[in-house]
Amino acid sequence: MSADAERRAAVHAALGEPVRVAVVDELQRSDRSPKELSALLGVAPSLLAFHLDALEHAGLIERIASSGDRRRRYVRLRPDRLDLRLGAAPVDPATPMLFVCTQNSARSQLAAAAWRADRGGPAASAGTEPADAVHPGAVAAAARAGLDLGHARPHRLEMVPEGTTVVTVCDLAHEQLPSVPAWHWSIPDPAIDGTDAAFDEALDLIRRRITTVTTTGTTTGTTPTNNPQEQR
Repeated sequence: MSADAERRAAVHAALGEPVRVAVVDELQRSDRSPKELSALLGVAPSLLAFHLDALEHAGLIERIASSGDRRRRYVRLRPDRLDLRLGAAPVDPATPMLFVCTQNSARSQLAAAAWRADRGGPAASAGTEPADAVHPGAVAAAARAGLDLGHARPHRLEMVPEGTTVVTVCDLAHEQLPSVPAWHWSIPDPAIDGTDAAFDEALDLIRRRITTVTTTGTTTGTTPTNNPQEQR
């Protein structure tokens, strides 16, 4: 028996419980803390921990420390398993999107530009503590990917228009907005490293998340691609 067959069998075995399928469905849209998953799915924390252990053992999820409140942990699909589409309903690309990070200088700007370019729908960005200007590394990464942030400026998060889907793309912003219904994508801050590679990797992960939430499918155990051009 091939190693690939064994790997796919392990994935199917791990998804043999409805709670685990529901967890994966939710993580298609948003990274979540265990507390958030417990409340959203109506599952006791101890039982949820058991199911998360099974999904982690199968290589489907990972638990990471928040870059905001280091005491908090987020559960997310592993980046190489973002193609694991089950029953989650895709987002209509025409849905207005608002991407939020703390300074609105890199990740949220890249996310809005990528959504408009890749899905053709309306997208804006904002920050909880906006910087004075968009980070040059984000502008350069956008240009390398065929996106334009040359005239972009940071904006403060204010009233969210009705019907808009909010996506926080940094942990601190998510934790600053407990009263705002939002999805959360835990994207590492590329400005900490400051290299071209860090900004390119952040944009690549954002584009893969966009593909995941706008694509319908029941695929399990397929081989993902890291090339965003192949995913569009």
